[in-house]
Amino acid sequence: MLSEVADLVPAANQVVVKVLAAAANFPDALLCRGLYQIKPEIPFTPGVELCGEVVAMGEKVTGFAVGDRVLGNPDLPHGGFAEYAVMSQHTTFRAPRVLDDAEAASLQIGYQTGWFGLHRRAGIQAGETLLVHAAAGGVGSAAIQLGKAAGARVIGVVGGPEKAEYARRLRADVVIDRCEQDFVEVVKEETGGRGVDVIYDPVGGETYQRSTKCIAFEGRIVVVGFAGGDIQSAALNHALVKNYSILGLHWGLYNSKDPALVRQCHAEVTRLADAGLIRPLVSERLAFGDVADGVQRLADGSTVGRLVYVA
Repeated sequence: MLSEVADLVPAANQVVVKVLAAAANFPDALLCRGLYQIKPEIPFTPGVELCGEVVAMGEKVTGFAVGDRVLGNPDLPHGGFAEYAVMSQHTTFRAPRVLDDAEAASLQIGYQTGWFGLHRRAGIQAGETLLVHAAAGGVGSAAIQLGKAAGARVIGVVGGPEKAEYARRLRADVVIDRCEQDFVEVVKEETGGRGVDVIYDPVGGETYQRSTKCIAFEGRIVVVGFAGGDIQSAALNHALVKNYSILGLHWGLYNSKDPALVRQCHAEVTRLADAGLIRPLVSERLAFGDVADGVQRLADGSTVGRLVYVA
């Protein structure tokens, strides 16, 4: 439902931005269904990630000026699927000049999650092998690019030929279509039976359970989410026998627990973007009236890359 609302006024430590682009994310679908861990009062505007132009600043805001192009996470209930949104200073960052508005709107959540998962949690090293599930999605596609930038050999798992082609465009070294192949067997073949060093899993459920069959000695499984709908239980005796680690990742928690590390991560992903090593692949640029349909298709798992509302 579209509604006219009063002009937004920033509080202390907040900015109001004119939305230039807002990327669709799985949490947007969960928010709309009332299933997300954050439950804003109704009515609210979804859209948890955006690129915008600063048009007003509240008291105590430093480091920004009216007219700056920024990206980050808006403060609900004033999300990004609107003409204007509100952002807190600590979750607002300068948008890399090398990225257009839609690409910049797609940088924060996927690449921050990938960087924290692969580097902070899993400690990935050059020469290791990385397995990325849902490799054609927003979070998975970022993990492929970040893994390649880290010097890893990347195996991407997708569902269907269109998604397989998309993963190849992302430069995954090996692409597995789970609809046609058993990813466990392919991984064993590709690694000489050793298994992969790091598994990046935003799917959960049976995908996680089967992943434990192809994790290497001293490997690390990063649990990113449960897009498959089922929350798995971990057989800890199996982790003990094979000497692998199970690592949880809640990226949003770093915004309150260690915001300095989030700023460090933004500086690093900006450097990688400037160097041409990462670039969000925007598959669809949505008009305002198409946002609801786009979020639904994303939730259904029928999309590839990033779907972005562009003003």
